[in-house]
Amino acid sequence: MSGIVLSASVRQNLLSLQSTADLLATTQNRLSTGKSVNSALDNPTNFFTAQSLDNRASDINNLLDGIANGVQVLQAANTGLTSLQKLIDSAKSIANQALQTTVGYSTKSNVSTTIAGATAADLRGTTSFASATASSNVLYNGTAGGTTAATGTTTLGATIGSFASTGATAGDGTTALAGTITLIATNGTTATGLLGNAQPADGDTLTVNGKTITFRTGSAPASTAVASGSGVSGNLVTDGNGNTTVYLGTAGTPAANVNDLLTAIDLASGVKTVSISAGAATIATSVGQTASTAAGGAVTLKSSTGADLSVTGKADLLKALALTTSTGAGNATVNVERTTSAASLGATIADGSTLNVDGHVITFKNAPIPGSTGAPSVPSGYGASGNVLTDGNGNSTVYLQAGTVADVLKAIDLATGVQTATINANGTATLATATGQSNSTINTSGQLKLSTGINADLSITGTGNALNVFGLAGNTGNATAFTAARTSGIGGIAGKTLTFSSFNGGTAVNVTFGDGTNGTIKTLDQLNTKLQANNLAATIDANGLLTITASNDYASSTLGSTTAGGAIGGTLTTALTFSTASNPVQDGVAQTARANLVSQYNNILNQIDTTSQDSSFNGVNLLNGDQLKLVFDETGKSSLNITGVTYNSKGLGLASLTVGVDFIDNAAANRVLTNLNAASSTLRSEASSLGSNLSVVQIRQDFNKNLINVLQTGSSNLTLADTNVEAANSQALSTRQSIAVSALSLANQSQQSVLQLLR
Repeated sequence: MSGIVLSASVRQNLLSLQSTADLLATTQNRLSTGKSVNSALDNPTNFFTAQSLDNRASDINNLLDGIANGVQVLQAANTGLTSLQKLIDSAKSIANQALQTTVGYSTKSNVSTTIAGATAADLRGTTSFASATASSNVLYNGTAGGTTAATGTTTLGATIGSFASTGATAGDGTTALAGTITLIATNGTTATGLLGNAQPADGDTLTVNGKTITFRTGSAPASTAVASGSGVSGNLVTDGNGNTTVYLGTAGTPAANVNDLLTAIDLASGVKTVSISAGAATIATSVGQTASTAAGGAVTLKSSTGADLSVTGKADLLKALALTTSTGAGNATVNVERTTSAASLGATIADGSTLNVDGHVITFKNAPIPGSTGAPSVPSGYGASGNVLTDGNGNSTVYLQAGTVADVLKAIDLATGVQTATINANGTATLATATGQSNSTINTSGQLKLSTGINADLSITGTGNALNVFGLAGNTGNATAFTAARTSGIGGIAGKTLTFSSFNGGTAVNVTFGDGTNGTIKTLDQLNTKLQANNLAATIDANGLLTITASNDYASSTLGSTTAGGAIGGTLTTALTFSTASNPVQDGVAQTARANLVSQYNNILNQIDTTSQDSSFNGVNLLNGDQLKLVFDETGKSSLNITGVTYNSKGLGLASLTVGVDFIDNAAANRVLTNLNAASSTLRSEASSLGSNLSVVQIRQDFNKNLINVLQTGSSNLTLADTNVEAANSQALSTRQSIAVSALSLANQSQQSVLQLLR
């Protein structure tokens, strides 16, 4: 080809055609690839920038699979949560069924007490009574003027009365009367006996203070021959009650003397006492008394401190003793009166007087208290306290010879029940003031302050002069009874409190019984309102039996136990006796039904365990403690860590139930329900958390997809060719090439060979 010579124009046209061909090749390449930049030579900046964008888009696209798997892991966990929630709901249904099942105990733990007269409308019961105080008229002692108030130590007895004869002689008129003078004379004439017309005959009597002295001829019987209850002492046979038989002997053998007669008088007056055993009588002068005597030609009669002396008999006999001036076979009376003093009451009480106090009898007796020195022993079944002898049932005898006002008050309190008496084996009585009562007293003004007691309104009647002596006969002194009412209160337990300590976590009870106002409790409904908060309930029957029972929720608990609480207290427990808390009694049928529910519940827990284990995707289980990490960008800096949970039964706080322990009562069922509700709340919380995470993952998944598109679009914008432009360029270049070929042909006809080659 070196031999061919081309002109400048031809050469120029050839170069133009070559350039056009190159441009056309480039344009055709762009049209075929769709890119304007196919290599770094085309546009280094755009090429490498586009390549970077494409690489990032590719990296992010590779992460989409992991993100998609993460979405499925979350979906699997959410599906597991949904199933677990349904299982929890099934378990709740079983627990609720236990609540609707008959309570597992035929009898629940309870305590009870009877409130007399109580009803559901008024728990206070029968009207209660408190002791009141009633006042007598003023009692004065024997101080001159009669204005000095008596005290508790003021004696009932007075100063001993004394009557001395002016002296007398025996039957012959020359022998002074002495105690040894016989009551009958030998042959009726000797000086050793009384005058003939003064001698008592067989069957004659003397009456001394209502007692009878009978004269009998002959000798006194042997102790084995006396009547039962009587006793012989020398020439006397006495019945122990002041009645005596004097055995005179015979005219040939006189027996009884003046001393015997005086002893019989002293036995009747109470100056002397007698103890009888096996028909023998032992006679002694009473404590604090002075015996009658006959000495120095005179007879001296003595009264006791407890009664005046009155002797009635044949005038001739009494005159022979120089006790009267009357004569004859008719009766004469000799009275020996006591005198009062500052130590005694101003008015003396008659022997044998009585007070009837609330149906109990107080007898005043002129004698020393049994058991004292020289006195008979205390009768069986009785007891002595001070100068009071009591049978322990409210009946008493007050002994006048040493008795005081305090002894009378003591006897009245025994009759009203203000005081009680315990009879001891040694014949004494131990007195005690009844709970909540106050003993009767005498105030500084001399008034008896009598406690009515609570057993009955006070009612005192009397015989003899007892009412008057003790100021109980009213202002006029003519009243035949003394009465006083007790203080009445509404309800037997009004004002009392009842307490229960917290029972199974309930609110401790502290109630006061009253009229239902100001926080007090009157009705059963009001009491139950208080008890309900402490898991207790109350009922009352027609007999006033108030029963406090554990509620159905805690039917298995024992009231007052260490584990359950509910100990009873308050002032009501001192006023009424509550029974010991009973133990609950199981109902076999109901317990069997509840045991079946326990089995069903445990099966549900097994399903919860297996469901949580099966909630996995691609080996990741967010409900069994696994973790999930999702990477959202190519650098790994943008990621999400999701920590799994362990939601088997234990993880949800649910434990297998035990037959005979769980579901045994409503409280046990409610405890299970509480755990189930907590588990349900936990599942809902986790579902919310998973839902939030799933939303984040899905958003990032969509974000990455959109970002890939953005990156790829940016890359395309840098490298893609405009097909419209390139197609126009191709067309233009083809035209240009055609024109250039034609121009070359025209320019040099001589070079047809070249042109031919170009074609």
